Amino acid sequence: MLADLGYAPTNNPAASDMILLNTCSVRGGAEEKVYRRLANLRIYKRDGKKQIIAVGGCVAQQEGDGLLRKLPYVDLVIGTHNLHLLPEMVRGAEQGERRSETTFIDNDQRLDLFPAIKGESRLSRFVTVMQGCDNFCSYCIVPYVRGREISRRSADVLAEVRQLANEGVREVILLGQNVNSYGLKTGHEPSFADLIRLVAEIDGIDRIRFTTSHPKDMSDELISCFGDVPKLSSQIHLPAQSGSNSVLTLMGRGYTRESYLDKVRKLRAMRPDIVFTGDIIVGFPGETDVDFEQTLSLMEEIRYIDLFSFVYSPRPGTKAAELPDDQPRAVKMARLDRLMELQRRHTRELSQPYIGSTMSVLVEGEGKLPGQVSGKADIGRIVNFSGDSSLVGLFVDVKIIKAYPNSLLGER
Repeated sequence: MLADLGYAPTNNPAASDMILLNTCSVRGGAEEKVYRRLANLRIYKRDGKKQIIAVGGCVAQQEGDGLLRKLPYVDLVIGTHNLHLLPEMVRGAEQGERRSETTFIDNDQRLDLFPAIKGESRLSRFVTVMQGCDNFCSYCIVPYVRGREISRRSADVLAEVRQLANEGVREVILLGQNVNSYGLKTGHEPSFADLIRLVAEIDGIDRIRFTTSHPKDMSDELISCFGDVPKLSSQIHLPAQSGSNSVLTLMGRGYTRESYLDKVRKLRAMRPDIVFTGDIIVGFPGETDVDFEQTLSLMEEIRYIDLFSFVYSPRPGTKAAELPDDQPRAVKMARLDRLMELQRRHTRELSQPYIGSTMSVLVEGEGKLPGQVSGKADIGRIVNFSGDSSLVGLFVDVKIIKAYPNSLLGER
């Protein structure tokens, strides 16, 4: 969109004409980082320089006009439903206009406002299939900053995937805040499982991933895709958030520990080599030592290959922000340390058996060291191995010779 206005990317903030921050507010730390970064950017507005500073994403949606009032050097605030207004807002900012647009569009008009994908040459691409979330988990700000669930028309999704395949894209990642609820509200679109099958029929697309899944919407029909759609990756992100039923109830997650484990068993039955990644929150209001131990035992049963773990942080307007939170910070951090140490062990133990195996790697670019190339295996792990640029865009069989915490080393 910015290229159409004559802009091009630069790595030099001081020499740029515009700096646009895309922001997240799902955790307190992420939001604080935005304000620290904006404070650092103030230096670029000194001496009357006409540089545009813009803020988009979830902090922009949450704060709106307040950002313009708090930070007089910010020019544009662009909400999560307003990207289609970016060109006219930038043109206004070039003439000195300060503007905030954070209007929610929760009707079919929103489907026509998805920005067109173009101009990027990559082998793996995200394809948005739905936006928003209707779950209103008690701790989560997503429904308030992303809006209610709305699914794109399957015809538009498939047309975009075909376009990407024609441009040389080999892998698509179907994207949504609650991606496996795709189509549930429309009544006339395919289910998410059927959408995956339709994407798999498109020539040129050789691998399909999706994120992020809500366990309660992981249907048997979707689970069956792991048995009959070979192009579907053998890795799934399935956030549990806690292993305690009492905490899950307070979180409003809509499933139990037992039903979560049942879905994991069904997924493993369909795809024995499947690997799991997930999210865990520690220190949620009311979490006892017993609750925390149940989370650790859930991790022992699942054995995630990677885990995103966080100390709970209250988000404005959510139900959990009203709950009493009397746990000392030191207790929360000690729990997080224990959880992360367990996860490091699981990652190490799960990665070692890959040594000596052969994996099909989609080569995407340069590797970690000179003379290496890098790409992802079907299980989602980064693999580095010796090779040159002629391999980019190919699926290459690679023998794994060493395992690291976040990647694998291989040889052709």
